[in-house]
Amino acid sequence: MAGGGMVAVGAEHLHAEAYGGRLTGYVIFVAILSACGGLLFGYDIGVTGGVTAMAGFQQKFFPDVYERTVLGISDTSPYCKYDNQVLQTFTSTMFLAGMFSSFFAGTMCRKLGRKATMFTSACLFILGAGLQAGAQNLAMLFVGRAFLGFGIGFANTVVPLYLSEVAPFNFRGGLNMLFQLFTTIGILIAGLVNYGVQDWWAGWRLSLGLAAAFALGLLVGSIVLPESPNSLIERGQVEKGRAVLERLRGTKDVEAEMEDILEATELASLVSLRQSYTMLLTKAYRPQLILSCLIPFFQQFTGINAIMFYVPVIFNSLGSGRRASLLNTIIINAVNFVATFLSILTVDRLGRRFWFLEGGVQMFLAQIVTGVVLAVQFGKYEDGDLPTATAIGVLIVVCVFVSAFAWSWGPLGWLVPSEIHNLETRAAGMSVAVTTNFLFSFVIGQAFLSMLCAMKWGVFIFFASFVAIMTVFIFFMMPETKGIPVERVPITFARHMAWRPIMSAEVAQQIIDRDATRTASRAATKAARDADAGEKAKEGPMGGTAI
Repeated sequence: MAGGGMVAVGAEHLHAEAYGGRLTGYVIFVAILSACGGLLFGYDIGVTGGVTAMAGFQQKFFPDVYERTVLGISDTSPYCKYDNQVLQTFTSTMFLAGMFSSFFAGTMCRKLGRKATMFTSACLFILGAGLQAGAQNLAMLFVGRAFLGFGIGFANTVVPLYLSEVAPFNFRGGLNMLFQLFTTIGILIAGLVNYGVQDWWAGWRLSLGLAAAFALGLLVGSIVLPESPNSLIERGQVEKGRAVLERLRGTKDVEAEMEDILEATELASLVSLRQSYTMLLTKAYRPQLILSCLIPFFQQFTGINAIMFYVPVIFNSLGSGRRASLLNTIIINAVNFVATFLSILTVDRLGRRFWFLEGGVQMFLAQIVTGVVLAVQFGKYEDGDLPTATAIGVLIVVCVFVSAFAWSWGPLGWLVPSEIHNLETRAAGMSVAVTTNFLFSFVIGQAFLSMLCAMKWGVFIFFASFVAIMTVFIFFMMPETKGIPVERVPITFARHMAWRPIMSAEVAQQIIDRDATRTASRAATKAARDADAGEKAKEGPMGGTAI
């Protein structure tokens, strides 16, 4: 999809056609099992909003919120029922811990491999879930929340990276987005669990404790899954890496892909992890660094985590009962799942830019409509109890917004940062992306309820303005990466009209020339190999000419 000055770079120009292999049952199994890491993130996002709306949880840890929402001992504005800094800190602590742990995750990914990082993630998450479920006071609750954050920081760093490395290049988008699909499954399951335990006074303990069950899936995966070929080769296990690659691709013809990985590994071996972070600051890697920061930043400023965390709270504030609020949450989570699945089926056909742009326009319109409806309706009903028809209308518009996010910025916010880096900067780049994501998730999680109280319906207009900005940014600055082998994606930036001057024309041309030299060398090697194979085919079994 050419637009905004983008120079289209097709797979045929990047030797994708030389890559052997197909989509095998084994690689699908590997992708599904590793994508269980998304369940951790999704379940925690989905369960938190429902738990904070439960009366038993509020009475034990946040009695002032309990008085406003359950006992009605307050004339607080409907927008402000849940405005409590400690409650917001409980929600956002996970992101702060995840931001901290993602730096260590990048180091572990590179030095010990992807499997070890997944294993560590699962163990930390299980510990955190146990502490939260058994919490007797705020301190224990917050410590458990922090351990969950540590585990999610590791998982969100390693799983998208691992999926990009094991997937065939022409199916990388769909398989990588399994991470986001499992995130939506986790969110949906959390909504169902919360709905099922809402009448049990201590039901919040079960809701929080069940998080450990999903971590067990990732724990098993970290034991039985193969290490990624890129990681094995990077750590000197070349033949083992080749064997894993052949099994993943279902063929012995992996020479072209091996050459790209070996070349990337040779460059990566010259760079320490600390240097890989420094390299991101150089001109050659400016596009990757900027996108690794801005895409996660923009993803959070769509307002999605605020909405997904606080959907039960929002609808409760709008006058819906607790049961109706949790049911609305399940409906929204189901829409989230279906839309993500649709994106998986189409992202490698329609491309990344198409879904970024379509989703951006749809989210913008949905948030504007939501803000206007609430502004008009709350002006009529000062007690905050909106008519059923209006509440249903808001639910439909929120579903439109969530579906747009689920097939655009949701999965692509993790896919794109995982596929735009060379091997020498990949772990560092993914750490930067995850850190940025968690930093601004923390900011939004900490501020949203106060923003809702202060800005009222204007909070939706606030997020809509950011959606407009990010959509324009994507139109002009995001090159298409579909169908391009992961080790060849960075060349697209050197050929991109907008990024070329940011990198400097000289640096961009050096990258293009180096790629052209490699292309010519590889073509000559392949021609010689084909000619040699042809000569041997002409010779008879005893070395004579075949009749």
